[in-house]
Amino acid sequence: MTDNTSNHDNTAGDGARERILGTPSGTEGALTEVGPGDHRGHSGPYPAAETHTHTEEEQRKGERVAALWFTLAFLAGIGFLVSYFLFPPGPDGEPAIAAPAIGKLSNLALGGTLAVALFAIGAGMTVWTRRVMPHYEVSSPYDEMPSPAAEKRSFSDFFMRGGEESGITKRPLMRRTLLLSMLPLGLAPILLLRDLGPLPRNELHKTPWQRGQRMVVEGSEREILASDLEEGGMITALPSVPEGEHLTLDEQAQSVILLIKMNESEFGERMTGERLNWTHDGIVAYSKICTHVGCPAALYEQTTHRILCPCHQSTFDATNAAEVVFGPANRPLPQLPLTVDGEGYLVADGEFSSAVGPTFWDAERDV
Repeated sequence: MTDNTSNHDNTAGDGARERILGTPSGTEGALTEVGPGDHRGHSGPYPAAETHTHTEEEQRKGERVAALWFTLAFLAGIGFLVSYFLFPPGPDGEPAIAAPAIGKLSNLALGGTLAVALFAIGAGMTVWTRRVMPHYEVSSPYDEMPSPAAEKRSFSDFFMRGGEESGITKRPLMRRTLLLSMLPLGLAPILLLRDLGPLPRNELHKTPWQRGQRMVVEGSEREILASDLEEGGMITALPSVPEGEHLTLDEQAQSVILLIKMNESEFGERMTGERLNWTHDGIVAYSKICTHVGCPAALYEQTTHRILCPCHQSTFDATNAAEVVFGPANRPLPQLPLTVDGEGYLVADGEFSSAVGPTFWDAERDV
């Protein structure tokens, strides 16, 4: 902290000083300036005008108290790791903390042990600073930047004297218990990576759609004929499942599609020969899940054939392979290949052209 009452327009030779304040002294009064070589029994990196040191007995006592706090932090850190593994998944793979009572207990154990560990480290550092390290006030010239070469060369000595004064080198008990207290907290982030689960591999590219699977109107079990769609029409659809079975919410989000019918002459240049083969009589299917953050892109403008996501206004061109024409999305909506079966019902003819939903590192990788 600097003394802002000094004249900042001074020169190096006018004797003005910039005060650097350490822990406040217990007495009041003006400080006495000293020369660079006069440390008045103080061996730290700064020349001291007023030094308040502790006796060796006080420093040893402070060291023991700080070490006790650091040991408590270590034990609490171990408790945090134990609490993490205390509630393993059940035989069916369902996490035990899914039960509200166990989840609450787990949160209390994890939060409580972590709070104690962090508090104990802070308390130990406070004891170290107040009861082991000396307290003093120093003054230094208001120097111009950059530092002169001689000062740069003396930095190593300056640094070592500061380390010696702090007690980090001559108080092994305090130093070792501090490092010990940090060990469990250093391991915790590595162990918590376990919560990320196994690598997804190709799972993010898979959906419930299978070749030959019929399409049903969302919210019903009515299967969709190709003749059900008129030019300019749009239907939200899901894959048909056997009677008595239901798609989970995750499966619905992965597989929900927009069926749009338009005149084939309106298809744009991005509709390559392969993509045109994924359509039938002007009917094209796109994922309804926006590639920005996964909102449902549920709005369709018939005259412009634009698909709009209402969350952040990402807009896709249905005539041109759902190309992004506006908004924060950075890739098109995935296209689902479709055809018709022998009875004229619309069916899937494969998987989506790319991964469904928000973009990730290899969403457009071929599977």
